[in-house]
Amino acid sequence: MAKTFDAIIIGAGIIGCATSLALGRKGWKVLNLDRLPAAGYGSTSGSCAIIRPYYSTLDGSAMAYESHFYWKHWAEYLGGADVDERGLIEYHNVGSLVMKTEANDYLRPTMALMDRLDSPYSELSPDEIREKLPVWNTESFYPVKRPDDPQFGVANDQPLTGAVLFHAAGYISDPQLATHNIMRAAEHSGGKFRYNAKVVEIRRDGERVCGVTLENGETIGSPVVLNAAGPHSSKVNQMADVEKTMKVKTRALRQEVAHVPLPEGYRLDTACVTSDSDIGLYTRPEQGDALLIGSEDPPCDPHEWVDPDDYNRDFSDQWRVQVLRVCQRVPRLGVPNRMRGVVELYDVTEDWIPIYDRSDLPGFYLAIGTSGNQFKNAPIAGELMADIIEATQNGNDQDANPIDFHLKHIGHTFSSGFYSRLREVNQDSSFSVLG
Repeated sequence: MAKTFDAIIIGAGIIGCATSLALGRKGWKVLNLDRLPAAGYGSTSGSCAIIRPYYSTLDGSAMAYESHFYWKHWAEYLGGADVDERGLIEYHNVGSLVMKTEANDYLRPTMALMDRLDSPYSELSPDEIREKLPVWNTESFYPVKRPDDPQFGVANDQPLTGAVLFHAAGYISDPQLATHNIMRAAEHSGGKFRYNAKVVEIRRDGERVCGVTLENGETIGSPVVLNAAGPHSSKVNQMADVEKTMKVKTRALRQEVAHVPLPEGYRLDTACVTSDSDIGLYTRPEQGDALLIGSEDPPCDPHEWVDPDDYNRDFSDQWRVQVLRVCQRVPRLGVPNRMRGVVELYDVTEDWIPIYDRSDLPGFYLAIGTSGNQFKNAPIAGELMADIIEATQNGNDQDANPIDFHLKHIGHTFSSGFYSRLREVNQDSSFSVLG
């Protein structure tokens, strides 16, 4: 083979780029291959890029809380403020306001996890919610319904009891630029990137990976190949013939996010991310004086599992459903005639927790099931994957002895086995995301 690298990463989304940077800092010669024309051009570009510290598990919450410090000190993570000629992204550290509902046990378990991690939050009464978000209606409409339900929009006898404002939270307004920032940093660490380069074969030498073949027939050699292909991850796993031995697998899930004009009275100076399981939606400010509206996948909404190479990229009635649900909370909003926003794919596992692991094919690794919930964790996920790859290539049995990973900012250590492909479906998961 004419070209060889220490590692090939399939995918130049934010996870693939972050892993390239982490391996490059270890001295590895890394090549990222992406079928699209630029870094972060696929599902990453459609991410709502919400940063928040709370999950339904301790280790998931710890990793998410740690990520806050990477975004807060972004230039330090990249290695300098001048790493990218396009400039660096801004982290809007505005907090995330989560409504207390029956569905989340009024946030008691979440606050307990935040207490264990010393992650700051404030409890808000309904009056304090309305002070922060003057457009907000604090009535309760639970359970989440579709507009064709006769009880849709009919408030319950008991209003919301309050909310929790998590302070180590916010959003990134340009996820593709964030990925470009990391890509440039990876290049500074010796990483190479090739675009419009579709992988069609995972090559083997006996029972080990030895590289890939591209659609144009070119072969590239490497003893390590990482699947970071986002919604195409299942197809890449099938290509490598590793999926049948995985207890947790991935699928591509179609999602719609609505962008609507900000309602009258919406105050940008006090606005924040909101998460509202009472109506099954999350929101955040969007560029262009818009409100972004995403679904938290309530049980009444069908999941649309798709072929990532063949799915409907047009808005459907789900766009209207999400906007109407927000109208329960923000009566002044209205439903615009023009549909704006994003139609993209999540790459999700059965328990909505990603897989960061080796596979049963020596040299073939997995950073998958990440769409919709791991944008915030990408810098840490890259470092975790680099450590897993390095340790396994040096002889560690990741299945029998998964490495521990230390979160340097918050002083928490967790076992990487939490993200194993061989785990049982985690029933502590919320089975939903803020995409």
